[in-house]
Amino acid sequence: MTIRHIIRTSLAVAALSLASNLAAADSPAFTRMSDIPGPDGRWDFASWDATHTRVIVAHGNDVLLVDPASPTAARAIGDIAGAHAALAIPGGNRILVSSSRDNTVRILDAVTGTQLTSISVAADPDATVLSPDGRTAYVMGADSGAISIVDLAGMTETARIALKPGLEVPVLFGNRMLAVNNESLSEVEVVDLATEKSVGTIPLAGCEGPTGLALADGSNLALSSCANGKAALVDLAARKVVQLLPIGLGPDTVIWDGKYHRFLVPCGKSGTLSLIGLNGRRARVAGSVKTDVSARTAAFDPVSGRVYLPAARFGPAAAGKKPDVTAGSFHIVVLSANQGGLRPS
Repeated sequence: MTIRHIIRTSLAVAALSLASNLAAADSPAFTRMSDIPGPDGRWDFASWDATHTRVIVAHGNDVLLVDPASPTAARAIGDIAGAHAALAIPGGNRILVSSSRDNTVRILDAVTGTQLTSISVAADPDATVLSPDGRTAYVMGADSGAISIVDLAGMTETARIALKPGLEVPVLFGNRMLAVNNESLSEVEVVDLATEKSVGTIPLAGCEGPTGLALADGSNLALSSCANGKAALVDLAARKVVQLLPIGLGPDTVIWDGKYHRFLVPCGKSGTLSLIGLNGRRARVAGSVKTDVSARTAAFDPVSGRVYLPAARFGPAAAGKKPDVTAGSFHIVVLSANQGGLRPS
């Protein structure tokens, strides 16, 4: 083989490799699957129940249970006064849901649909996070500015931690630490759960109205989604903003996708899912996927890589009132991760 032939062959191989890499980079990170229908109603947070492989949606006056393998068999349980967060309690078949209008959290039996108990908590209970062992719930009292600590075995509130009004989504990090967005003050509040006391705040310069928050596995880096089309990468241990990045409008949650080392940010006003990749301590915008307007929260199955985003259409709003859901329009957008797209880190 001549030197010229070797050079031509090497160039051809390099070109094919480059074309293949570009095709992989340009391919969409998700494919939209068939929507899952559901009963009409307002909604807030969605979560993934890994034990029973189902989506749980805080769905207005009930909790919606959706089995993706039988999507037409969505089941509404409970009688809730404004459901905000609904989570599977580990070690059984119980659902915890915050009920904002009567200042309670309810525990439901997911098999029978019956309510097991109602627990009084701090006013306007909203976003909730469970301890790693699944025995304790930390419920954010949004307007009251207090965190209720709930013993899930004893089904009682054991303590309240006073913070400031405006609490949104929390995460647990480090050694028994909790961080929670304050939407009203555009900051993250930090709590030591061992002492049950506030230990300071992190100002989110450039981030207005933070709502969603997610922690990258094995780090103290969290992404906070903001109402002004920005996301703030925050070092919770160092108590500072590391980076600001552009996202869509109307986010209400953030999800960490450990397989692809990225954050997923559902943005309801723009009808997009913003992808923020994380490499070491630096983040980058890794793309945007079209969803539906109003799809501002989501559940994520880390095994299949699928994202489930509740959405609906709304009619015109009467003066001083929220618009009504258009009859027959509630559905769950399903996005499936493409194996040929973004590669695992």
